[in-house]
Amino acid sequence: MDYWTKLRRIYKILAAVVGVILLGGCSISYQFSGTSIDYTQVRSISIKDFPNMAPLVYGPLAQRFTDELKDKFVRQTKLQMLRENGTLDLEGEITGYELTPQAVRDDGNKALAALTRLTVTVRVRYTNRVNPDKDFEQTFSSYKEFENSRTIDQVQEQLCREIIDDLVNQIYNATVADW
Repeated sequence: MDYWTKLRRIYKILAAVVGVILLGGCSISYQFSGTSIDYTQVRSISIKDFPNMAPLVYGPLAQRFTDELKDKFVRQTKLQMLRENGTLDLEGEITGYELTPQAVRDDGNKALAALTRLTVTVRVRYTNRVNPDKDFEQTFSSYKEFENSRTIDQVQEQLCREIIDDLVNQIYNATVADW
């Protein structure tokens, strides 16, 4: 091997080592908050309590729903939570808490429901004081089903937790997420 071939080989090895060192020392950081909030214009949000106006009432539902909705915005945005008159404003009420039979099975001479669906419906009024084009009034609903081998008292707390989580995500996405 002549001198120039050795020098080129050493140069290639050295370039590869330097490249690996440089790439290893770099890191790419990408943070996705899922929001389309311009924090220079939108600085606060107010979320009023959502009363339970449904004909069938589960006592803890209204407070848990309101608390989870507030927590979502506090955890995932930089918005300051105000009691009222935020740049963004959310208010509404729980309008439905319904149990409906689903899958029916034949049990001899009578038909029995094998599953029951718990559905929670919430009406939301959203006001955006910076961009009124985005204001809306909309109804959101979510449901979970449970087997009739269990009573609503046995599953209600867990089902409501899952339904509230889904409703909060729907409302968050409709108001500040940029999907």
